[in-house]
Amino acid sequence: MSLHEETRIPVHQAAREPGTGARALAVLRIGTGLLFLWAFLDKTFGWGYATGSAGAWVNGGSPTKGFLSRVEVGPFADTLHTWAGTWWADWLFMLGLLGIGLAVTAGIGLRLSAIAGTVMMLLMWIAEWPLARTTSSGKPTMSTNPIIDYHIIYALVLIALAATAAGATWGLGRLVEKTPWLR
Repeated sequence: MSLHEETRIPVHQAAREPGTGARALAVLRIGTGLLFLWAFLDKTFGWGYATGSAGAWVNGGSPTKGFLSRVEVGPFADTLHTWAGTWWADWLFMLGLLGIGLAVTAGIGLRLSAIAGTVMMLLMWIAEWPLARTTSSGKPTMSTNPIIDYHIIYALVLIALAATAAGATWGLGRLVEKTPWLR
């Protein structure tokens, strides 16, 4: 037996002892989940970061009206204006933020979260339309990259977390895998 073979960790033992990569993905997963949860909480309670208390959902504010009604660029601007502040857009957006945030933080439902989160991020990318350099009023859009912006990066992170089963380390993913009715 060579020295290399002696230092190998058996596969079943490696699954119980996550390496640096698995721990790094777990940190990325938890951070990403908390990002979605924070957005949900701030929009719900108006903690004064992106949403003031007067605009909080619990105080009758709309989580979609401000963002979607200010869309000034792109081929879908008119459609997004009609969606702004509608009950169904508010509920879908908030349920999406909460569901994605809870699932990703807990490390469960990562495939579904990756799909839902990617759809949400693509819709937000469309709303910001980084392909344009100027708005309909001629002001600069402040787009720094016409294709890859933070919405695309968030979507890619969600996809990578799902593809690597990142919920198995420091999450409930392994428990779900072992429980037949949850699988």
